[in-house]
Amino acid sequence: MPRQRLVLLSGWGIDQRIWQLLDGYWPSRLTPQAVEWPGYGDAPALSADATLAQLAESMADSLPSDAIWVGWSLGGLLATALLDYLPAPKGLILLGAGPTFCADDGVTTAELKAFQRAFLRDPIATWQHFLRWQTQGEPSPRLAYRQLRDLLGDTPPADNSTLSTGLHWLATLDNRPRLAAPPCPVVRLSGEHDPLLGPAQRCLGETLSGVGHSPMLSQPQALAAAITHHATLMANANMAVL
Repeated sequence: MPRQRLVLLSGWGIDQRIWQLLDGYWPSRLTPQAVEWPGYGDAPALSADATLAQLAESMADSLPSDAIWVGWSLGGLLATALLDYLPAPKGLILLGAGPTFCADDGVTTAELKAFQRAFLRDPIATWQHFLRWQTQGEPSPRLAYRQLRDLLGDTPPADNSTLSTGLHWLATLDNRPRLAAPPCPVVRLSGEHDPLLGPAQRCLGETLSGVGHSPMLSQPQALAAAITHHATLMANANMAVL
């Protein structure tokens, strides 16, 4: 049986290192590959006013149609949006990502705008606040935050322009039409205690028990198992769209 490729996509302010925590938990039939968004790690940045079409062009080689895309948080929002621009993958697994980032019962538009203003004033402190925020739903938030800081260090893995563009996409992307009639199987995985998703968004797919927005930190083995389960079904083309 041929090995199935997974493309792992990280979220706002966090690079591909987050996926290293799942190393050792993947079965041999899967080939996971974490890739960087433009402006993260060594990947060239896009212009501050980059469009989704330009993002798609820069990511075309990293997002092949014979793979299953796994998008976490903003990575899931962007991967879904890019379905309009790139050949559809074998499947899309969204982790901690709803059709929109803002929701009345989750992170509100007003809260995100306040976060954007804080980022303009003090980018590094705001980024560090975001790391704390997204670890609040884990069984041990303080431990999860220390893990994340040990992994990433004291400064963001992207420049301020790239991060600002990411916040703009968080504020504006609306994938409800795309997810209403997706060109490939889609599964949504949400942490039971995700502080960035409201109850209505967490109910849209499968719930991961006992974790929040960052299950890579607190339950990497269980997360890898959940991704593996759905990726196997997608690879076999034997599933319904959730």
